[in-house]
Amino acid sequence: MKRRTRRQKLAFFTFGVFLLVLAIFPWQFWVALQEELRLLEGDHHYVSIRYLLPVYVSADRDGILSLNGKPVSGSGSRISLRSPVRFSAERLGSVNLEFRLFGVIPLRQLTVNVLPETRLVPGGHSIGIKLHSEGVLVVGHHQVQGRDRTASPAKEAGIEVGDVILAIDGTLLQDANQVAEIIRERSVRKQALPFKIKRNKQIFTVNVRPLMCQETKQPRIGLYVRDSAAGVGTLTFYEPKTGIYGALGHVINDIDTNQPIETRDGQIVNADIVSIKAAKRGHPGEKTGVFQEGSDIAGTIEKNCAFGIFGRLQKIMPVPGEYGEAIPIALIPQVRTGRAEILTVLEGTTIERFEVEIQKVYRQSHPGDKGMIIEITDERLLEETGGIIQGMSGSPIIQDGRLVGAVTHVFVNDPKRGYGIFIEWMISESGILEETFIKAPPDGCFFFG
Repeated sequence: MKRRTRRQKLAFFTFGVFLLVLAIFPWQFWVALQEELRLLEGDHHYVSIRYLLPVYVSADRDGILSLNGKPVSGSGSRISLRSPVRFSAERLGSVNLEFRLFGVIPLRQLTVNVLPETRLVPGGHSIGIKLHSEGVLVVGHHQVQGRDRTASPAKEAGIEVGDVILAIDGTLLQDANQVAEIIRERSVRKQALPFKIKRNKQIFTVNVRPLMCQETKQPRIGLYVRDSAAGVGTLTFYEPKTGIYGALGHVINDIDTNQPIETRDGQIVNADIVSIKAAKRGHPGEKTGVFQEGSDIAGTIEKNCAFGIFGRLQKIMPVPGEYGEAIPIALIPQVRTGRAEILTVLEGTTIERFEVEIQKVYRQSHPGDKGMIIEITDERLLEETGGIIQGMSGSPIIQDGRLVGAVTHVFVNDPKRGYGIFIEWMISESGILEETFIKAPPDGCFFFG
């Protein structure tokens, strides 16, 4: 009986200690506060932690941030967490905060970056995308019928689909036509040719011995290669002073290998939408556009990454329905569930506005192209397209007068719904902040009609 009583007392004591730890250590800090927070200069952000014990916060730099109206300094100050804490961005810069329980026990470290207010012109324009890869991309193998055997010499040498051929026999490749020319000219003098290969981030050399094709009477290595890709997408934004733009909101992959295309250079031009294939459950739809080179839009492609394509516009002319003026962006804490609108083209070059609903917002602390879930609610858009379709990627999302993101992916089995990327991540890849606020914008590089 006494042994059971002791066990019960020990159990109650252990449970009491557990409750005490829960009460003393504010786990809410790890849920409510990420490792990094971005604010626009002059903006406020509220965080609800709701904790009764006293917490002290100190900063490694003065004057950048205030909490509940009081400047945060290196000496530290006590804050109340019983009601939501208001973070106020006082001036540009970065500050590291440290939260301590009773001023002694470390709880959380937080970096707050105060960014300048950024205004961008929303896009919605349909663009034709022409992308040239670094080297030539291997998209398949084929068998060469030789005199004594049938084989793919390139495959035997270890060249795989998805590899990039950078050079053959020391000659850098600029287009796919060079491959056949070099093999034809140099295989007469050499039994095997060195191929410089890039696979993921590794670069190596393999020797390939061409096989004389009995059908064409030409040396062949049994490869299908491609040096470019083309398609239709949507312009998300541009910065009016520098001409820097962002589009698509996701990476461009090669259609055969499904690998990101490593860009050598590229162009965007105006695309005239001539037809729409509506989406159905399990079958994504698409826009069909005709490239209009030398017309309303012209720009370079300098980057193809997980958050879209980026470059610089050289020309952009007015089109019907365009926004036409720069509006403020929204950082992640400012995006909410609820009504919004997207800008996109259904016919010709006219930009139209359509209602959507932001159903879910993921409070991402690290960049990702799936930051929110949106649903098309506009009846006309649903009737015309069935929902989100190919070619709509990059369509800007606007909420409360701010540019919040872009359409990126469709749910194939529910085309009314899909993902959007936060504009914050696209801007961080575009180089706008560095060029606009660190360097002076170049003169004479951008033309507006």
